[in-house]
Amino acid sequence: MQVLAVEPGFAHVAGRGEARRVSTLLVGDRVAGQWLLVFLNDAREVIDAERAQEVNATLDLLQAVIDTGSLPDDDRAGFVLPSAMDMGALQRLTGA
Repeated sequence: MQVLAVEPGFAHVAGRGEARRVSTLLVGDRVAGQWLLVFLNDAREVIDAERAQEVNATLDLLQAVIDTGSLPDDDRAGFVLPSAMDMGALQRLTGA
């Protein structure tokens, strides 16, 4: 989420169609325009715009899976869900 405004100990952020007030206790004071990785109304990490784009793309893929039950029919994912793997791939994934 991108920082819109700050106040002591908090940042007002927006992203993914919502705005919220989040604690900045874990990341320190921030300035407008910065990007934060937010979880449960706490800023967990300061990230750059490129990383924010990667996180949003990943969340879009997860939402597509939730909505449809499968990955989109294009190459955006760059990975295969375990449910679509053969036994050999699962064993390599788990180290078994």
